[in-house]
Amino acid sequence: MEPVNLVVAVLAAGFAGGLWLAVSGATPRLPAPVSSSTSGGARIARPGRADVRSRALLALALAGGAAIITRWPVAAISLGLLGWFVPELFGSKASRDQATARTEAIAAWTEMLRDTIAGAHGIEETIATTAPVAPAAIRREVADLALRLERQPLASALRAFAVDLAHPTGDLVVASLILAAEGAVGDLGELLGTLAVAAREEAGMRLRVEAARARLRTAVRVIAGCTAVTAIGLVGFNRSYLAVYQGPTGQLVLGGVALLWGTALWWLARMGDFVSPERFLAVDEPYGSVR
Repeated sequence: MEPVNLVVAVLAAGFAGGLWLAVSGATPRLPAPVSSSTSGGARIARPGRADVRSRALLALALAGGAAIITRWPVAAISLGLLGWFVPELFGSKASRDQATARTEAIAAWTEMLRDTIAGAHGIEETIATTAPVAPAAIRREVADLALRLERQPLASALRAFAVDLAHPTGDLVVASLILAAEGAVGDLGELLGTLAVAAREEAGMRLRVEAARARLRTAVRVIAGCTAVTAIGLVGFNRSYLAVYQGPTGQLVLGGVALLWGTALWWLARMGDFVSPERFLAVDEPYGSVR
């Protein structure tokens, strides 16, 4: 490859990386909206506007860099798709830590309810008392619940709280409080203590699973990095080796290779995901319904 082309390739790659870093640093990180399936399955996170904008810019930067360097449409499309699906492929340690922190926070708040309910006058007062000191990971949701209780019935406010938490353990706590409000629970304190123990065991299980799958996630990053370095090296220093892919047939073959590589990488990434237990509170209605 000619030195001028190599310089252009390096500058294009640097421009793409710089653009993505600038956008990522300037874009506020907002929590993604959450929805659940009608069967009460694990929650599904949908990207927010900021996340979509960051993904789109990264995809455009990678696709534009590939188009400038190789002038191959398949390479531009493949790298554009890679830029869009980077969060799914390589995951986010921050999001996994946040999920574990929310589970531990639900356990701690449940223990607060258990310890406070004996001296409070009802579930509403117990929730209002614990709202200011609730764990930081769920303090906003608990504060919203306390505000709803001032103008909504207890059952409706609790179901809305379950929608906000979008967590299987949170569903158990909400169901217990609703049943207790209806007089169907004999010893609510003991039940809350049992749920708190279960939540802490789930958080511990998450940590063990994350530790066991860290090697798999590292393997995904190593495979992707080695493949990217090999491809960049061939484009930069041995362009004649890739001349066979310049024609329509070569582009078709390259597309098949990119499809197989992307599918394998996605499969490996999926193997490292944590599968949350299914939820049992339906959330299709504004405040859900207990099944």
